[in-house]
Amino acid sequence: MTYVTPEVKDLYHLLENEFLPLDLASKVQPLLTKIAKLGGKLSSASSVPEVHLSQYIPALEKVATLRLLQQVSQVYQTMKVETLSRMVPFFDFPTVERISVDAVKHNFIAIKVDHMKGAVIFGDLGFESDILQDHLTVLAVNLNKSRSMIYPSQTKASKLSAMLPSLADIVDKEHKKLLARKSIIEKRKEEQERHLLEMEREEETKRLKLQKKTEEAEQKRLATEFEERKHQRILREIEEREREEAQALLNDVEKRIKKKGKKPIIEGEKVTKQTLMELALQEQVRERQEMEKKMQKLIKTMDHFERAKREEAAPLIEAAFQRRLAEEKLLHEREQQLEVELSRERHDGDVKEKYRLARVIEHKMEFQERVVSRRQAEYNRMRREREERLSQVIKARKEEREMKRKMLYYVKTEEERLTRLREEEEARKREEAERRKKEEAERRAKLDEIAERQRKREEELEERERLRKEAILRGTPIDGPTRPSSDLPPASAVPPAAAPAAAAPAAAAAASGGKYVPRFRRSEPAAAPPAAAAPPAAASDRWGSGKADDRGAPPPSDKWRPSFGGSGGGAAKSWSSSSDDIAKSETGLEPKIVF
Repeated sequence: MTYVTPEVKDLYHLLENEFLPLDLASKVQPLLTKIAKLGGKLSSASSVPEVHLSQYIPALEKVATLRLLQQVSQVYQTMKVETLSRMVPFFDFPTVERISVDAVKHNFIAIKVDHMKGAVIFGDLGFESDILQDHLTVLAVNLNKSRSMIYPSQTKASKLSAMLPSLADIVDKEHKKLLARKSIIEKRKEEQERHLLEMEREEETKRLKLQKKTEEAEQKRLATEFEERKHQRILREIEEREREEAQALLNDVEKRIKKKGKKPIIEGEKVTKQTLMELALQEQVRERQEMEKKMQKLIKTMDHFERAKREEAAPLIEAAFQRRLAEEKLLHEREQQLEVELSRERHDGDVKEKYRLARVIEHKMEFQERVVSRRQAEYNRMRREREERLSQVIKARKEEREMKRKMLYYVKTEEERLTRLREEEEARKREEAERRKKEEAERRAKLDEIAERQRKREEELEERERLRKEAILRGTPIDGPTRPSSDLPPASAVPPAAAPAAAAPAAAAAASGGKYVPRFRRSEPAAAPPAAAAPPAAASDRWGSGKADDRGAPPPSDKWRPSFGGSGGGAAKSWSSSSDDIAKSETGLEPKIVF
């Protein structure tokens, strides 16, 4: 707006900022006349060599008419067609009506023209909703977008884009970066300029405030001095006026006293203002009384004179009244006769006009009926169209509500299904975790039980080994066997090569009368002891009831070897291997236990 002409600036201000519904056209028309004369050749640097603003006048007149209709609709509800035509000097009323129809179509104003009444009726834009008007358009756009997403176009890419798929993206990205950088630089420049302008404006505001305060202080000081000087001047004027009044009263009193031959005031006598005022007041009272006496005498004289004058003028006034009455009576009769003649002439003319118009009354009624029927048909058509539009809108809204309801039901059902699946998955995971915990606890309990049994067996073996060693050290036989007889390898398990070597220890064991012979002594060559009686059967079985052991021989394996003598730690290996086999058979897992 800084570089435009004053006429354009004033026109913009009138159309955008002012609210003058009755005077808008009269103020806009002179500006349009001036703008139509503007234009001419431009500089050689411009892309447009010549411009004429007169080509924009019709559009500006239409805009001014629309703005006038909008402002009038905000003030008035009904207006005569003639009044509106006078308010719009640019166009005739049919053109204004076409402009108003376009404005109503684009939801700019709400207006209705009643040609039968010759009136324009302004309405309210809030009667119909913008959402209701644009609903079908929005629905069509959304459906088109959905269709394009469901069924995308199958057009093949060009050879260049197939050969260089990333080049266009890189160029586009670089272009966007340059545009973004340019916009950022411009925004920063604008912010810096705005900041500088704000600082300058603030400094100017501060300077103006300081200057205003200084001027106000100076004005207050000058006003105070002026009031003081005025007060002093008024006091001096009052004193001078009192002095002059006192002097005038004194001179007046002296003159009156000299005229009446009285003794004047002695010069040099102390005369105050109060004394002079009292003397002047007394003199005025006396003069007023004398004047009243003179006026009473004059009033009495004038009363007699007026009474005599009225007595002489009464018959003359009566004669003049009678003459005037006769003249007015003649004038009234002439005017009455003239009025009767004029009435008769008007009546004759009206009768002739009635006879003349009686011939066209039928045509008038036919034309009126034709116009009314055409308007009624147009009204019915418009009402049907409006009802159809409303029914279509209602149907579309019902379909939209049904679609939303189905969508909500589908979303809700899907959420419930996903929630149910999630809960079932969580329950399954919890059951699986609980089952694993339970199995782990059972496995640990079994392993603990196996370890406890193995520990007890090892303690039992250690106790037997300890008793055996104590018996060896004491040289006394052990009260009972350290191991069951089933722990000893059977004779059949001994290999044939070792049979001669094992004969001597066996014989020695037999000759010892049931004593335990260590392995290292069994392997030593010894002289045949004297023959001794074989121990009775009852002595050989101290643990049983004298019956022979009917248990089968143990299998020839390492785990049944005794832990005595040169076999070393064979017992521990046999017991550990047996415990491992038990653990494997019960849990199906490899036990990791170190003893």
